Amino acid sequence: MMDLYTYWRSSTAYRVRIALNLKSLAYEPICISLVESEQHTAAYRSVNPQGLVPALIDDGKLYVQSLAIIEYLEERYPQAPLLPTDIDERAYVRSLAQLIACEIHPLNNVRVLRYLERTFDASPAQRNEWYANWIAEGLAAFEATLGRYAYSGKFCCGDVPGLADICLVPQLYNAVRYGCSLDAYPRLQAINAACEELPAFALAHPARQPDAF
Repeated sequence: MMDLYTYWRSSTAYRVRIALNLKSLAYEPICISLVESEQHTAAYRSVNPQGLVPALIDDGKLYVQSLAIIEYLEERYPQAPLLPTDIDERAYVRSLAQLIACEIHPLNNVRVLRYLERTFDASPAQRNEWYANWIAEGLAAFEATLGRYAYSGKFCCGDVPGLADICLVPQLYNAVRYGCSLDAYPRLQAINAACEELPAFALAHPARQPDAF
């Protein structure tokens, strides 16, 4: 069985939990408390030198960074594919996933928000304004991309959930958590609702994790 180093509210770990569930892959969660800074301990750094979650151990080998882990799972365990077979659709799905993982998430990561508070004395209101600005810009681009192409259906690409949905759902969870309105994104809300009906997504939800509080 695989070991997944995870934290209940980490959106990147949330992505990997969804991917594992969609592929029906069993794993043992090893909870790393980001609140207590366990990711920075020597013990965890000996597992993952990057000091981040998630980290996956499969067959004794370490895999880190959520998108790299998911791509590994896609290649190693091709059942229930997370990427379409068409080359254009694959590029489209990857672009949506990277819009979340490379454009929105890095600017709104907890490390960045704490740095704003610690180094620039940002108030909670200023921190939340920063968060909401990048959420709005990124989700608007995501919504527009879905409308620009003819690939979306029940999910981001057709009627089967995949990599783009895996990245979208945790980001929307975070947006709601920080009080960001989703009213301007009807396509995203519909996709999110469809995903939430699936056991693979429901079981990966932060509230269902053993370290949730």
